[in-house]
Formats: sequence, C-alpha cells, structure tokens
Amino acid sequence: MAAESAGPRAGTPVGLALVRDAEVLGAEPFFHEFIAGMERVLVPLGVPVLLQVVATVAQAAARMRAWAEESRVQGVILIDLLPGDERVALVRELGMPAVVIGDPVTAGGLPAVWTQDEVAMRDVVAKLVAGGHGHLGHVAGPAEMAHTIIRRRTFDAVAAEHGVRTTTFDGDYSEAAGVRAVTTLAGIDDRPTALVFDNDVMALGALHEAARLGLAVPADLSLVAWDDSALCQLAEPPLSAVSHDVQALGELVGETLAEVLSGAAARVIMADPATLVVRGSSI
Repeated sequence: MAAESAGPRAGTPVGLALVRDAEVLGAEPFFHEFIAGMERVLVPLGVPVLLQVVATVAQAAARMRAWAEESRVQGVILIDLLPGDERVALVRELGMPAVVIGDPVTAGGLPAVWTQDEVAMRDVVAKLVAGGHGHLGHVAGPAEMAHTIIRRRTFDAVAAEHGVRTTTFDGDYSEAAGVRAVTTLAGIDDRPTALVFDNDVMALGALHEAARLGLAVPADLSLVAWDDSALCQLAEPPLSAVSHDVQALGELVGETLAEVLSGAAARVIMADPATLVVRGSSI
C-alpha cells in the first residue's frame, strides 16, 4: 500500500489506533482538541479521521494490519510510541504512509512532528527552582512511552544540575493517578513542595486530593499540569500549566500527513515547544 504522488484520496480516511483506557480518554481533552486540529486540515481535502481505541500496542498493530489488508485507510498517525516500537517496523512492512508524533529517534526515519518535550521540561524545572523549591516531584505518564522517558530523564537531569532532589510518581493519565500521588506525598516526612504532572487530568485529581487532605495550594504544594486545557483554567485555584496550542499541533500533523500522502520525502518538523503559564497553583 505505497504512497501515491497524486495527493490525498478524497473519501478514504487516515487512521489513528490509539492505545488508551476508554475511561481515561473520555476525561482527557488533549485528543479531542488534537483530532479537531487534524480535521480542520484534512476534512476540506475529503479525508476523514478514523479513530480506533484499543487496549494494547499489539492490538493497535493488528488493527493497522487489518486496515492495510482491507484498504480501509490511506495512511496512519502514530502517537505515544515506545522505544523500538513494533508499529514503526509494521508501517514500513506494509508500505503504509505514516506520520509520527514523537521524537525523531523513536520515529526511526519516518516523517515526524516533535513537540520538543525536553525543552519544555527544562524550562519548568528551572523556573520551579528559581521559585525556591528544593525538592520536586514528577507525576509521570505510562513509564514505557518514549516521551515519558524523555520527560523523566530531563526532569531528573535538570534538577541535578541545580542541586535539587526529585521524587517520581508513576501515573497513567487518570484522575486517580493524581490522587494517589498526593496521598503518597502526604506520607513523606521531607516531601516535595512542587509536583509536575504529565497531563492536566492527573493534576486536577491532585488538586482535589490536596484540598481533602488540608494541603494548601500553592502555599504547601505547588502544582503544574501539562497541556493547558480549559480544565486547568477553570480549576480553583487555576492550574499553572505547560501550555501549547493542541489544535495547532493537530493542524501541523494534518498538513504533514497531507504532504506525505502527496509523495513528499520524510522529514522531521520541530513544533514550537510548550511554555509554562503560571497561574494560582504554583509559586
């Protein structure tokens, strides 16, 4: 199923096989905004987006193989890849046009759009240290994902450069993960005074749990979310967040995929890195 140089075929979708818990996906604004951005570019070309939510990477790979065999899609979007991800090799085997949302190393030579998460994380840690925090916590996304690894390594490395301590809490992007992190933190004698979360939903869970436990935000605990959705801005206090225009990212991915479907050579596009927007939840 090789790419055709004539351009995107109207009426044939592009596929996104997303590995997510359906309940988490329902609460997470990121993909709603991301897909809306892609559709802003692709739908006028007659190309819909076919979303399939699956539980495992193996199921995502199986779905992509079935799409290729049935000629259901003309290309795919790959996101939340693992190091050495089997889906990269699969699209090569199938000759399926693809765009990776991820770092160039993980993309393995496929066309990629990278949000430079390491740049954003470096900025967040530096600003928290400048704010007087000497012990930082990171509530990470799923540990096996390549972008989680990049964020975690950057978080630890930059903190070490500044001589501050770190504690990592495992998460899965759910509200419950944010609750667990603050519950665990409350039992630590010399606990972190600031937490950085890998999405907004976990940060909201943490905010609610901090209030239940009597931890004042930000006096006792500063909170910083990732992906600045309306949920962050409507929280009380409003959540500081690593902010970027998710719909604009979706548009950039849609444009890149349209280029690939028109026969363009593989290239890596560096999206503007996210920046920290400080609100009432951090000092």
